[in-house]
Amino acid sequence: MNHVIVVGAGPSGMMAAIAAAKKGASVTILERMDKPGKKLLITGNGRCNLTNITPLAGDTFRGASPEFVHQILLQFSVGDTLRFFWELGLLTRERDGYIYPYTDQAGSVLEILLQEIRRLGIKLKTRELVTDIRQSDGRLLAVTETWSYPCDRIILCAGGKAAPQTGSDGSGYMLAGKCGHHVTPVYPALTALKTGGNLAPMLAGTRNYSALTLEIEGEKERKESGELQWTEYGVSGIVIFQLSRYAAAALAQQKYVRLHIDLMPEYSSEEILALLRKKDALSDGLSAADLLTGLLKKKTMDAFLKLLGKKPFAKGRERFYEDIIALIKDLTLNITGTKSFDMAQVCAGGVPENEVNPVTLESRKLPGLYFAGELLDVDAVCGGYNLQWAWSSGYTAGTHAAKSLRC
Repeated sequence: MNHVIVVGAGPSGMMAAIAAAKKGASVTILERMDKPGKKLLITGNGRCNLTNITPLAGDTFRGASPEFVHQILLQFSVGDTLRFFWELGLLTRERDGYIYPYTDQAGSVLEILLQEIRRLGIKLKTRELVTDIRQSDGRLLAVTETWSYPCDRIILCAGGKAAPQTGSDGSGYMLAGKCGHHVTPVYPALTALKTGGNLAPMLAGTRNYSALTLEIEGEKERKESGELQWTEYGVSGIVIFQLSRYAAAALAQQKYVRLHIDLMPEYSSEEILALLRKKDALSDGLSAADLLTGLLKKKTMDAFLKLLGKKPFAKGRERFYEDIIALIKDLTLNITGTKSFDMAQVCAGGVPENEVNPVTLESRKLPGLYFAGELLDVDAVCGGYNLQWAWSSGYTAGTHAAKSLRC
């Protein structure tokens, strides 16, 4: 008896199934949606950022400890990922460390994985929602709405709560709970932030390269730099996504969260002041708009002047310089919320690392149950790292599940 059930046909599930089958296990994948890989198809805006060859920074992965994450990544590294897809016939291309399929189409990655699944004789059953996992007659039982599947090992890869339209609706957490596991609080991560006030609607549609600082309860916690995108509801863009995990967690704890934005990080306040004074001296009587032309985008300039009132020079030109520089160098927004799980790329939180074996990813609560992918309390910054976690954790769980059966 060497039957392995994989719950979920996302990236980690398909990798787990392939790894287990290559070790000699008989594998069946149970997928709740009508087609496999729906979340994979939307990664990287449909281009599928497979992984990243840039060396990891200290905070690339969040949630679980770096030691836990790195131990899994060592078992199936970035190099292993590239080799795996190369051997399956998938060409890739690199852009600033980001690795994409050569076709720039996520569909190519999905079809390559499905070809391997078919080649290995892995059974793939769609429209099968697993509702329970339990022990039965010395084996495990995966119970769906229509059937019960006896097996020897189960790998739970049902995803988190981000992008529920692709099948990640949180049902995996329910299954983990039924098996005796706890789930740390789950928040949207890699998502946009909502802000108070009327500035965001005034700037909606504009983009600024900015340096950002996230403040939580008066303490400046995180810093990021990159292109900021203004929306009707607040702020977005990759630079915001990188901060959103921390903002979401703080807001859930009812903490006060603010965002400080430096719209001209390449210039100091003193340099901007000198430039304004120089322009003013060259042409007497310049309007406020004339002074700011060349420094700010027109939409940004118009919004700032509206904030300063109809008579920006009412308290003198030097006071105007102070006020406008304060807006440019430390524009402060109250963060009122995040976009929902529907709009999040991944979620933070999940099954904690102390409830799984750090080498095999086997459950410490139910022998024979393994975890992979987003169900575990591991998430990462943008750039292909979350998919690398899916490949690495899927391979690890699949390999060790099969090895434990002495296939």
